[in-house]
Parts: sequence; structure tokens; C-alpha cells
Amino acid sequence: MKKLTKADIKQEVFDLYDDYAHNKLQRREFIEKLGLYAVGGITVASLMSFLMPNYVDTMLVDKNDPNLDSGYITYNSPKGAGEMKALLSKPKNAEGKLPGIVVVHENRGLNPYIEDTARRAALEGFITIAPDALTPFGGYPGNDDEGRTMQRERDRNEMLEDFIAAFDYLKAHEGCTGKIGVVGFCFGGWISNMMAVKVPDLAAAVPFYGGQPTEDIDKINAPLMLQYAGLDERVNVGWPAYEEALKKYGKEYSAFMYPDVNHGFHNTTTPRYDKDAAELAWQRTMDFFKEKLS
Repeated sequence: MKKLTKADIKQEVFDLYDDYAHNKLQRREFIEKLGLYAVGGITVASLMSFLMPNYVDTMLVDKNDPNLDSGYITYNSPKGAGEMKALLSKPKNAEGKLPGIVVVHENRGLNPYIEDTARRAALEGFITIAPDALTPFGGYPGNDDEGRTMQRERDRNEMLEDFIAAFDYLKAHEGCTGKIGVVGFCFGGWISNMMAVKVPDLAAAVPFYGGQPTEDIDKINAPLMLQYAGLDERVNVGWPAYEEALKKYGKEYSAFMYPDVNHGFHNTTTPRYDKDAAELAWQRTMDFFKEKLS
């Protein structure tokens, strides 16, 4: 069987996967449409295998990294789902209090990629909290397909309250300075934008390819760094109106459009990952948090 590389995959296949990952295609319909691209020794099975997340070989930080204190906690979300599970991480032997970051997952729960991202941020000198919006259903189920199905059962505004409650948890944490930012991906990008609208004392927000708020943009206090994928037409269509409102109300923001990369380019576990864009976006994010949360 031909071993696939990213160069073998047509953009239309990535677009199909985006529709599937965002619940616009059922699995059977996705597989049927993939059949159109199963040519020249490429099978539907090999396409499916190539596109699905690989959580075994792509983690950047060992979950038992000796430089980290990282483990699961519970916190209360009174306006959301009640008791919530989250991964709390900070550098081991940190001296004094640390600024905090809420790390918000995609539309499939707290999967290994988001946990890895929270640990990466902690190693940069932050205390990070990565909640699992699937806590009411027992947590991330171990695969993204089930995770997406489960997350669709929750109201997104209730989930927003769960992440705001995580901000409140960090704010009260004895190891946190109280200067807290948020970074989120996909659904988490929308949450990050909405936390900027809803949380007056949020100190910084970095939405990665996140849906944009359409009202109360005047209430944003946090400086924003917005990360967009050049090929992500679905999300990018909302950016011009959002930027116009940010300018209208004099909000502090910077926006980066990474050309020729797909939605999800920061996610190391799928072939949409773009190493150069992901590393640049991450470095910008960490530099931004170090400036705004100091």
C-alpha cells in the first residue's frame, strides 16, 4: 500500500475533513466523498488513516516531564455544568506566584493534543488550566469522533461559563498572580473571543482560528492576538466585520494570517499541521502572554 504524504492529499480532501470535523458531514457521507479521491493506489482506508489524529507519536512534552507539576483537579462551575475536571500544570519548583493561562480545547473535549499544549505553556513559566467540557459525560472518551458527538450535546454558552469559571479558579489560586490570559483552538478560539467580551479583567486573549463575536465588542478590555489560517474560508469570512468593530471601538489587537495553511494548522496530530506556521504562531503567543501577563 502506498505510504501517503501531505503532498499526496488534494486541498479538497482537507476541506472534506474540515466539514467532517465540524459536524457538517456524517461519517458515512465523509467516507463516500473520500472515495472520489481514492485513485492511483490510494485507498479510502489509507486516506482515513492518514487524516485521523495520531496521538501516539506527536506529543511535544512528556506527561511525566520532571520539570512540571501537572495533574487533574476539579473546580466548580456554578453557572455551567457544576463540578468540572481540568488539567492543572505549572513549572516544578516555581518561585513565587505565576501568571495564568486558560487553555481551551476544540470541539471534541480535552484530548491529548490540548493537554500537551497546556504543558508546553506551563514550561514557559505559567500556571495553566485546561478544562474538559465533556466532564458531565465522564470526560473525553478517548477518541475524537465520540468526543465531537458528546460535545454537540452541550450548550455552547453553558460551556463558556465553564471556562469563565476556570478563569475564576485560577484567579483565586494561591500560586497565581491574578494576571490571566486565554488561548483556544477552533471552538476554543470562539471561547477565547467570548471570554474577552464577558470577562472584564481578562488580561490577554489568543484565539486560534476562532469564530468571532458579533455583539458587545465594545466591552472587550483584553488585548487580543488573533491567529488565522489562510485556507480557512469558513472562519475567515467573519474576520473583516470583527476587525471593523475592533477598530471602531479602539481595541488593542494584532492579527496574523498564515498563508497556505489549513484550519487546525497548530494541531500536531493531523496532516493539517504546518510546522513552520505552528511554531511561529506559538512563539508569538508565548511572547504576547509574557508581555501582557507580567
